[in-house]
Amino acid sequence: MSNPKFINSIIKHYLKYDRDNPFISISAILAFLGITAGVMVLMLAMGIMNGTQKEFIKRLTAMNYPLTVESFNENALDDNLIIYLEKEFPKMRFSPYYTTQVITKYDGVVQGNMLYGVDFEREKEINEIVAKAIGDTKSKFKIIIGKTLSLDMNIYTNDKLTLYFSQQQAVGFGTMPLQKRFKVDGVFDSGLQSYDKAISYTTLEAFEKLLKKQKGLYDGIHIYSPNPMKDIDKLSQLLPQDTTVQGWWQQNGNFFSAMEMEKKALFLVLLLIILVASLNIISSLLMIIMSRRSEIALMMTLGASSKEIKSIFFRLGSIIGFAGIIAGTIFGTIGIWLLRNFDIISVPADVYGTNRLPIDLTISDFMFIIIGTTIIVLVSSIYPAIKASKTDPLKVLRNE
Repeated sequence: MSNPKFINSIIKHYLKYDRDNPFISISAILAFLGITAGVMVLMLAMGIMNGTQKEFIKRLTAMNYPLTVESFNENALDDNLIIYLEKEFPKMRFSPYYTTQVITKYDGVVQGNMLYGVDFEREKEINEIVAKAIGDTKSKFKIIIGKTLSLDMNIYTNDKLTLYFSQQQAVGFGTMPLQKRFKVDGVFDSGLQSYDKAISYTTLEAFEKLLKKQKGLYDGIHIYSPNPMKDIDKLSQLLPQDTTVQGWWQQNGNFFSAMEMEKKALFLVLLLIILVASLNIISSLLMIIMSRRSEIALMMTLGASSKEIKSIFFRLGSIIGFAGIIAGTIFGTIGIWLLRNFDIISVPADVYGTNRLPIDLTISDFMFIIIGTTIIVLVSSIYPAIKASKTDPLKVLRNE
């Protein structure tokens, strides 16, 4: 039977600073600091990766919408279908739209972009970015443009710009592109330059008047769903033929797959920091064993079992490792709190969608960090413990 009191007293003795062999204590301290730094860096890195990914998802789902229905049949998407879907999915919100490409002209400057015709009352229920930009203009020929387009062309609220459509209109004995002046009702800011420059919104009535769109028949339907990944299959079963439904993750699948792969690769690379620190645990324990061989042999001669010797050194390595894990968790938590509440690191908003460094460590990632680090610590403590338990007391004492 093991003697816990004996084991604990020896562990306390070996944890004390050894003046005769200071490098052993220094090696143990370096192992502790290495694991602390590894856990802290892993927590911060995984938190930043998750925060960045969630920020992109938030921005993309606002402008790409959780679900989008499109059809190859011009008569498939109508008001009757929307009424039917609203009854089947009461938690969803639906916003039908028209779309076309236009050229925007103002004060001699031209830009190409995508124009959506929407019902602003419906649209503001599913797109908070557009909802914030809607003004009080009553005209059907009002438009909401992105911040980047506004700055590039020096257009602001209540200014009037000209849109050129691909459709032709008769002029005298010839034709020219259809054009119409619109009043800027507001400027939206999605935080992503590519969207703010390429997308504009006007009314359904403007499309029906200018492009002769049939009222009640739409090019597509933007849908808000609280759980789009589950609802997409249910929705697709109720839609008519020649109709497709896409989720935001399908429209940006390659981008998020690359981010997920980068996150996994970063986790494995940073885990190597802890692996290197664990080598210090092994080396410090082996040095303790070599410097304390006579003590180990004497303990075994006086009745200490191999199991007790193995337990002493296994627990010694575990204590160093777990102390590093606890310290790393504390410092990592403090680091996450500081980054969340203070602008210590600023990032370009046009790239990341926010000026403040986004950070959000999930419970699952935290558990992976703790489990991975614990396994490394325990495995690194096994070999020195076995090595110490196989000490031959007769051979050691004879040499002494």
